Amino acid sequence: MTIVDEQGRPEPPVAAGEAATLLGFLDYHRATLAWKCSDVDEDGMKVSVGASAMTLGGMQKHLSYVEDWWFSVRLHGNEAQPPWDTVDWKADRDWDWNSAAADTPAELHQMWQKSIARSRELTAQAMAEGGLDRMAVRPWQDGTAPNLRWILVHMIEEYARHNGHADLIRESIDGLTGE
Repeated sequence: MTIVDEQGRPEPPVAAGEAATLLGFLDYHRATLAWKCSDVDEDGMKVSVGASAMTLGGMQKHLSYVEDWWFSVRLHGNEAQPPWDTVDWKADRDWDWNSAAADTPAELHQMWQKSIARSRELTAQAMAEGGLDRMAVRPWQDGTAPNLRWILVHMIEEYARHNGHADLIRESIDGLTGE
């Protein structure tokens, strides 16, 4: 039975195997970002803090890209999905962050949820094909490739880092604070 906290986040299991623990923490951090972005209107999704240009909208779009990049492109060797397949990353390395201002909160949330659903399916497939030791199909330029374990830990780190940013931004919008 999954325990859900007062913010609707599934608590990671406290005594589970490696895969369930990793997946539990990743889902917890995904749910934390969902909580920080919930009920924020279009203007709120564009708010940044201090000197930063980082926004909640940009964060959701960036994490949509990161989900697709690691689980689809790197792990399974798939071609990039729309809209990532047509982006001129050389012209704007932060296109995912910058272009989010043109998207509605509903569009950003839907994009992010679809990328998470794809990532979950691709993770389950990789688990069936070799578990946490399943190697990524697309290596880095030096020829090394991470395994699924590394990708999951990296994604937990990615969400944890950006959830700290989301916490600051959300507090500046409407005072909502929390872990």
